[in-house]
Amino acid sequence: MSLRTNPDRILESIDRERTRDEETAARPSDDRQAVGRELDTVSPPPDATNPERLKRIFQLVDQAYRKTAHSSELGKLAARFRGISDLHHHHARGDVSVVIRYHDSARSDDVGISPFEVRPDDLLEARKTTGNTRSDLNAMKVLREELRNGALSAFKKMEPRMRDALRERSDLGHISVTVTMDLRTAR
Repeated sequence: MSLRTNPDRILESIDRERTRDEETAARPSDDRQAVGRELDTVSPPPDATNPERLKRIFQLVDQAYRKTAHSSELGKLAARFRGISDLHHHHARGDVSVVIRYHDSARSDDVGISPFEVRPDDLLEARKTTGNTRSDLNAMKVLREELRNGALSAFKKMEPRMRDALRERSDLGHISVTVTMDLRTAR
């Protein structure tokens, strides 16, 4: 009996395909997000000033932003624009969120969200500056710019809450920062 017609092998293949389909259905859809995380385990000295401690948090946000901007997930988001750039009536909306978690404190997480919108005109402007007609490359440029602007905007929105955290000395332990870009089509 050949390997192609072996009933046991056919049934095993069907079972593997079913379990693979069940696993992908159980997993949340991450094809529309790009995430970068950074953790700082080195506490600032106890005599550090508030601007120095705020600078530490900003550096973590910057590192998480850079990790998100250079992730392969952002490339997958940009690849979604291949079909969109040719259609004049399609555009996308999204959010850039920054989450600061104080691990050694009872303080709740600080969250800042900044919405953005990508229109076909943005892709045309990116095409003019890059000189390239590849829509995914132009979309990557637009998404990185929106990610940078969104992370800075979210950080500015959270600054008063971070100053409260500095007064409570919540930042004198482990801190993690997560920067997420979520993109969805606008209808």
